[in-house]
Order: sequence, then C-alpha cells, then structure tokens
Amino acid sequence: MRTDEPLPAVEEALAALATGLWHWDTATGLVTVDAEAARLLGLPAEQVSLTEAQARARLHPVDWNEITGVIQLAVAEGTLAEVRVRIMDEQGRIVRVVRSRSKPSFDRARKAYRMIGTLQEVTEPTPGTPAGRSAVTGDWRRSREAFLLDAGRALAEARSTHEVLRVTANLSMPGFSPDGLAVFGVEGDRLTIIGHHGQQQGDDSPFSDMALDTDYPAAEVVRTGRAVYLSSPEQYQARYPLTWPLAERFGRRSWAFLPLTVAGRTMGAWMAAFTYPVAFTPDERSVLATVARMLAQALTRAGVAESERALTDGLQRTMLPRLGPQRIPGMSVAARYVPTGGGLQVGGDWYDVIPLPSGRFALVIGDVQGHDVRAAGLMGQLRIALRAYASEGHRPDAVLSRASRFLHGISDEDPFDPRFATCVYVEVDPTTGVLDIARAGHPDPAIRMADGTVLTRPTSGGLPLGIDPDADYPTTRLALESGETMLICTDGLIETGGHDLDSGWRRLRAILEAHKGDLEELADTLVQAVHGPSSHHTTGPLADRREDDIALLLLCREGEGCGCGDTVLVPAPVRRTMLTVAQAEPERVAVARQQLRELLHDWSSPDQVDSAVLLLSELLTNVLVHTDSDALLVAEITGQVGERRLRIEVTDAGDDLPHKRRPGELASSGRGLVLMELLAHAWGVDPRGEGKSIWFELYESVDGSGDGSWSP
Repeated sequence: MRTDEPLPAVEEALAALATGLWHWDTATGLVTVDAEAARLLGLPAEQVSLTEAQARARLHPVDWNEITGVIQLAVAEGTLAEVRVRIMDEQGRIVRVVRSRSKPSFDRARKAYRMIGTLQEVTEPTPGTPAGRSAVTGDWRRSREAFLLDAGRALAEARSTHEVLRVTANLSMPGFSPDGLAVFGVEGDRLTIIGHHGQQQGDDSPFSDMALDTDYPAAEVVRTGRAVYLSSPEQYQARYPLTWPLAERFGRRSWAFLPLTVAGRTMGAWMAAFTYPVAFTPDERSVLATVARMLAQALTRAGVAESERALTDGLQRTMLPRLGPQRIPGMSVAARYVPTGGGLQVGGDWYDVIPLPSGRFALVIGDVQGHDVRAAGLMGQLRIALRAYASEGHRPDAVLSRASRFLHGISDEDPFDPRFATCVYVEVDPTTGVLDIARAGHPDPAIRMADGTVLTRPTSGGLPLGIDPDADYPTTRLALESGETMLICTDGLIETGGHDLDSGWRRLRAILEAHKGDLEELADTLVQAVHGPSSHHTTGPLADRREDDIALLLLCREGEGCGCGDTVLVPAPVRRTMLTVAQAEPERVAVARQQLRELLHDWSSPDQVDSAVLLLSELLTNVLVHTDSDALLVAEITGQVGERRLRIEVTDAGDDLPHKRRPGELASSGRGLVLMELLAHAWGVDPRGEGKSIWFELYESVDGSGDGSWSP
C-alpha cells in the first residue's frame, strides 16, 4: 500500500482480520452482531439482531455470568472489558473459544449499560498469562448448576404471574433453549392457558378451553402427573394424531410437557417447544423437571400474593370514599391513601368528605391503632359512625364525643385488645372559608398561604377516641383565605422514612413551599416525596422506624396563587395569620410567638424578627393582665420582598386606653409602650365601639438595617 492511498473502511479491516463487531444495549435488550460475529456465534454469516436470551443461548452459562461481572468492573474502573467465552451449539457442545473486548458505559438516565465490542476466535491461552488466568473452564454439570441457580433466584424474586411468565420466557437453558413456551392451568374439568410466549396473539385460542380428557399432551400430563417428551414431529403425530394438526402449524421440531406440581397436587402443565430436534437426554430432562418444579412454586406464591392484593383492593374500595367529580363551590379537595405495603396492606387510616344538612361539608381524617384485620374493621365501623353523627347535624365537638363513646363501647368487646383512634374533624363553610376544627390526639393541620408560606396551625384537642367515653373535644375556629390550602394527614406522611414529628414537618414544609402545580399534583408530590424511590435520600433520625400507612386530605379555597383551575401561581401581596388568646389559656402566648416566627421565616433582618416577637409578647400579656377579655391577634405582611411591611394588631374588649409611663428601676410593668416607641417604626392605639386595638409596624429593608425606609 502506498502512503498516498486511503485507509480501508473499518468493516473491511475487521473482516480481513476475522474480527466480528457487536453492540449490546441493555435498555432495549437487543444484541446486534455483524456477519463475522454471527459466524463466530454459530449463526448464518449475516448481520442480525438477537434478544439477550438468544445471545445467551449461544454462550456457555458459566461464561455469561463472568461477562456480566467483568462489564460492571470495567465500568467502575473505566477500563476495557475483556473476557474469553465458549460458543455452544444446539446439542450443548463447545464449537470454539472466542475473545471479546469491549468498552462499556452506563447511562444513568436510562439506568442501562451500552457496549460496543469485538469478537475473535482464539486458541487455548498460555498458562500464567492474563488471558490464561481468565480462561473459561467447566463442563455440562457446572453449566447446569449455574443455570439452575440463576433461574431459581429470578423466579424467587417474581411477585406476580406476569413476572413469573416473563422470567420463564427469558431463561436461557445451557445449550438448548426453547423458543415457544406455554403454561396451562386447570379450572374444573377444563384445561386453560395461563400465559404463553413465542406465539402470536390469538394462537392460543384452540387450547384455551380444552377438556381434560382430550388427546393432547398437556391434558395427559395433568391427568397422570407424568411428563411427556416428544423428540420429533413424527413422534408427536403418532402419539396424538387428533391434536397434531393444531400443533403442526407452529413449525416446531421437539416438545417437552412437564407437570406443575405443588404439595403432591398437579396444578397445571408447562410446555417447552423447540425449532430444532432435541434428544431429551437424562441431563436435559433433569434440567427441565427442576425448572418445572421451581415454576410451580413461583406460580403458587404469585397466586397467593395476587389474592392478597385483590382482597386489599376490595377492602380499600369498600372502606374508603371516592371523592369523584363532586363540586364544592369555591373549593377544591384532593385525597390520597397509601398502605404500608406489608401483610394485608390495609391498616386503620381513613379519610372522608361528608356533606352536611346545613349546606356546609366536613373533612375527616383518622388512624385506628394497629395494622391488621381488626384495625381495618374498626376503621370501617368508626367511619360509618362519624358519617352518621355528622349527617345528623351535630357540631364538631359533639361528633367526636359521640364517636369516642361508640369506639369505647365496641373496643370493650375484646378487653385483651383495646384499641383507640386519632382523628381530626373539620367543618368547612365554603362561602366564608371558616373552618371549625375538633381534634382527637391527631397532628395539627398545616396551612399553605397564597405566596407559598407554610404554617402549622395549633388547635385545641382532646384524648384519642375510645380512651375516655366522657372526653371533651374543644373546637378551634380558623379562616381559610382565598388562595390558601389546608393539609391534614395521618402521622404516616410525617414519619415515613424514620422521621419524627419535627423533622417530618420540616420535610413537608419544604415540599409544600416549593410546589407550583394544582392540588392533585401536590397530593402526588407529597406521597412521592415520602414514599417514592427517592425517599431514602431524606431519612430521618429514627432510621429503623417501621413504615406506616399514609392518608392525606388537601382543601384549597380557590383564588389567585393556589394553582387550582385556571388560576396562575403568582406571589400574593398579603400574608396574614389570626389567633385568639383566651384569659384561661395564657400558654397560647407562646403559640402566638411561634406563629409569628413562622410567618417571618424569610424576613431579611433577624433582629427585627426578635423585636416583633418581643413586642407581640408584651401586647398579649398586657391584655391578659390588665383586662378581663380575650385577645385577638392579627399579623399581616404586605409588599414585595425586601420592602415589606409587618403590621401586628392586638384587639381586646377593655375600655381603658394604655398610657406611656416611665417605670422605675425595680418596677415589674409599664415598659410595653416604651419598647414599642424604641423598636417599632410606627405604632398606635385605636379605640373601637367596644374595646380597643393596639398596633405596631416594622418595615423591611434589603440590607437588614431596618432604617424605616419603606414607603407605602
């Protein structure tokens, strides 16, 4: 070759060197080989695409297992994958040894390996060399053992009949792999087909409802419990002349029909059909019989699991309501229930949406103690009782009181296994957005404001239902503003992944604040974040905690910023919270302080946040100490980030107006107005028809200095 001549094409160079080229993509499951690689594999010398099972059937099973390990190691180390493999013919004989070199890569998006490599025929390697160290060795017995171990592991991991059939269809037996499979079952005195592979859709119709006394191999296997091996079409036609015309059109050359036996009972038959003659030697029959036993066990396990899932689905459909297309004027509702995934998959969590005689409606969510059949049964009874009491028109506190007496009564029927239930009952006025909430030992609701800020709303509550038949359940009134969303849920949503209540709420708050879609998408996002494949990335401090059922309800008062309907998510100009502090509840001053800190979670100046909390505490304490009335707190933030105004107003029914004083060094009071004058940008006292209102304002600045540069 002269130096000025062009180089030959890659394909020509490889063909001249008797080197084949292959490509394998595990995402598609296809192995593409060129003509030379096909020849080395014992196939016609032409380019062809093979399934993984077809390619695996040409290789020694021990070598196939070695290939997968070498590929994973090469990807991890970023090196070439080199391995020597034996090529087998249809009779399980080694026809040649080839060397494969490839550069594998792993696609994280598709979670699949992609390899391009070469094949070359080689002689036996020199002992002591790297090739000699990795040379293939073994015999038929080792091949059979490796295949059976692989098949047993794959069938044991199958969780449904469909998965069992898929695994069976992809089994690559050592040296002889069927290209047609069928699994027959029995219903009464009829033979049915559970599944098949290698045939076209509809080809099973003549065999799908066949009498057991039919002169057909699978029917004979079921009747006698003994396998039938047919090594040639002539043998099939001679033994089963009546049904031979049904099998002739498939063009197969050998058949094996084996019984599927569990606990001494034949539950069906398995057919393996081959397009080439198979002698069915004792070793081959042993492999087929072992696969048939494993297949029968896998189908039995899958049938039990599917029966449990069917029972679970039936219980869920019976016990949980369907929200359906019902329309609540001005409101949107979304709900989800996710079982824990173990055992019966039905626990004591439930939710309900109940229309009330007053034209309002009620949201109920609860959790009966336990994860067993009794918990599911008690949940169904309690849900019906709550719906009945609510439909009678009782107020939220009365509904929970009656439900507690009901659960206490039916729990007494089994004194050795008493049960209780937590619950939240919310009566909703869709016109005004007013929520009357009664709580029985359940987590508090959370409110997502129109601008994405999330606050947990502390509510008064009583003991869980069923503990004390005379327990009281005080009612807390909240207002759901336009564009706001309320979340109530069971503790499974909070604590799944080993979280406690604090870390779990922080995780939910981040999800709620970041979400931009509608209510249904938000419900899916919440479940996926705590129950989906990526949830293990956010495990909590109690990593060994048992997972729990999940139930959640979302209620949105439609408006600008909620994402429901045709509205668009835009920042809302106002962020507001309200809270009542009664004379008999001085501990709610601490709740008010916490609510204010959550409201100011993104305020630029931490010093101003501390000042606002201090001034709020002074105002609420003054009402409780110097008047006989309750205090109503309204906190409101307006404006754009960096230029916002915080206005806090505390209203009471007292007539005496406060006066600024100069307290002495040892005085225990009189500093409230002095602090407001020092810390607030503006403050004042407004008389009302009955009582008064004291307010103050703080103005945000980008640099956090709080110099009062805000302008209305």
